[in-house]
Amino acid sequence: MIKFVVILAVIVLITIIALMLGRALRGPTVFNRMNALGVISADTIILIVLFGYLDGRIDMYVDIAISYAILGFVGSIAIAKFLGGKKL
Repeated sequence: MIKFVVILAVIVLITIIALMLGRALRGPTVFNRMNALGVISADTIILIVLFGYLDGRIDMYVDIAISYAILGFVGSIAIAKFLGGKKL
């Protein structure tokens, strides 16, 4: 029963990522695109941890998720500075 719930959560998260990808590609403003990329990043981190649960090696996947979160944060700061007009 638990695996069914996890698989259902994975399907819902993939659907949300697909919707946000559409928003990121055709968003009317840059802020909508940045928000969509933030949601995609957060959902991807959750997906990585859920895949770790399904694989039975959650400790390895949590490390990968933390690395992905750090890279996403640094990337968001770099894009925000670029859009703000300041030099990196």
